[in-house]
Amino acid sequence: MAQNLTLTYLNEDDKAYGLAGMAISLAALDAMDRVAGISLDEEGPMVTFSHQYYFPASPAVSVKTNWNNLLHNFYITSAMVLSNVMARSMVRLHQDVPKDILDEIRDEIAIEGRETCSLEDDEIENIYGRTSSMMRRIFNNPMLKPAIDDFAHIISRRRALSGTEILDELRLLQII
Repeated sequence: MAQNLTLTYLNEDDKAYGLAGMAISLAALDAMDRVAGISLDEEGPMVTFSHQYYFPASPAVSVKTNWNNLLHNFYITSAMVLSNVMARSMVRLHQDVPKDILDEIRDEIAIEGRETCSLEDDEIENIYGRTSSMMRRIFNNPMLKPAIDDFAHIISRRRALSGTEILDELRLLQII
């Protein structure tokens, strides 16, 4: 029976692939220092961020530094959303991500970019394009797909991993 990708998880296997995709994107963006861990069993967000991600705006730090941190977190979050659906569709289901889902994600990223970072549409499109292109290269790579499958199965079996454990597993699988 063929399955179609939706923005909601189809089952636990689908959820594990989504979580694997998000973890891989964090590693690809060298942002694992911002992750405390992941859990397949969480009711809320499956990724727990470290204090590095929640770096508060501080009057002791320049406005530019605060804004750059906010922009970097927006980039990371955008990559995680895209990698979630790309891992689920391109690796798990062996099909391209449906255009309507990508359009919906692009719209949500645009809203977030405007509201959180006060970005203009061309800046948002630039970030979306770069992020989408990078994640597509990862999840469309036929040499990485077996390792991504293995990583999703590790997440299903172990249920939760710390940031360090994620890196260890990705290194063992030669994803990073």
